[in-house]
Amino acid sequence: MGVTAGTRWASRAQFFSSGFIFATWGVHVPTVKAHYGIDEAQLGLALLAAGAGAMFGLTSAGRWIGRHGARRMAALCGCVYALLLAGLIAMPGYLFLLALLAVFGLVTSVFDVAINTEAAQLELRGGKPLMSGMHGMFSLGGMAGAASGSAALAAGLGAQAHLLWIAAAMVLVVAFSSMHMLPKPPIASDAALADHRFRLPRGALAVLGVLAALGLIAEGAIYDWSVLYMQQELGSPQKQAALAYASFSAAMAAARFGGDAMRARFSPTALLRGSGILAAAAMTLVLLTDLPWLALVGFAGVGIGFANVVPILFGASARVPGVEPAIGIAAVSAVAYLGFMAGPAVIGLLARASSLTAALYVVVVFAAALAASARFTGDDGSRD
Repeated sequence: MGVTAGTRWASRAQFFSSGFIFATWGVHVPTVKAHYGIDEAQLGLALLAAGAGAMFGLTSAGRWIGRHGARRMAALCGCVYALLLAGLIAMPGYLFLLALLAVFGLVTSVFDVAINTEAAQLELRGGKPLMSGMHGMFSLGGMAGAASGSAALAAGLGAQAHLLWIAAAMVLVVAFSSMHMLPKPPIASDAALADHRFRLPRGALAVLGVLAALGLIAEGAIYDWSVLYMQQELGSPQKQAALAYASFSAAMAAARFGGDAMRARFSPTALLRGSGILAAAAMTLVLLTDLPWLALVGFAGVGIGFANVVPILFGASARVPGVEPAIGIAAVSAVAYLGFMAGPAVIGLLARASSLTAALYVVVVFAAALAASARFTGDDGSRD
């Protein structure tokens, strides 16, 4: 089976579904907290359970995908991922919620590796960049999921009913789109299957993992702290402060949809270098200005700068010589996910020790580090 428009759109549908499900969970985090009567510490433990499940999934994803294929694992894990939404506020108690979220994190991570592996294979077979657009679909799905959740709750639809409807719809999308994925390639030998075992990344994969972690720490800092920065440091009212998150995420989504054309025009090295420089400059503008509207422009620039960092690095991890794409993506994802989990705490500790403005200079430093390390993507020069 070759690369067709159907296989590409199936992959886009899965990225969209992943973002939609993730955003629906985010919308209902306060619902879960209120339903089980838990405090912030218990909610943090629940989120940690999801993170632990995700880490286990990332260590096993390459082996499972190698044995069963990305299509089967995407179908299984994507459908379970969606179905678990319906159980978020249906568990008999808090301990059962922890177990559900651990499984939720596990299937989320395997689904993520499976669909990124599929996207990498589509790029390799089709001979043209696709990864940025796929991640743009994830961003679009996240925006749609958050908007639909807000609209449903505003219209008076009960939380459980909303979760059930979304779970059913996403199962249908994932199941149907999985039918159009590329077939599983044959395994030449048991030794080839053994090569799919997870190993701590070394060499080129370790470098790509660290770079992805830097990008996700910086990206997560904007998601978690930009609104508070606008309120606390610039004195913006809440309605205006909320635009910081909106401007960043909207600019990121738009840039991802244009990212494949940029990746076709420029090498990964050149594009990552330019992305890092833009993000560092835009974040410096945010932190130096005292004008809220100019800070919003800066946050949009940061979103454009970081938009293609993960697609570039995931694409590079799938091209490391002698490494299966699923293994490369899983290894880089594991390191990157550690950075994503640690990022909010790092910024919080630095803010407590100094100020939020000073802490957010981490974004500038990490963006500059990405630019300086762009050569490690393994492909230099422009594509004229």
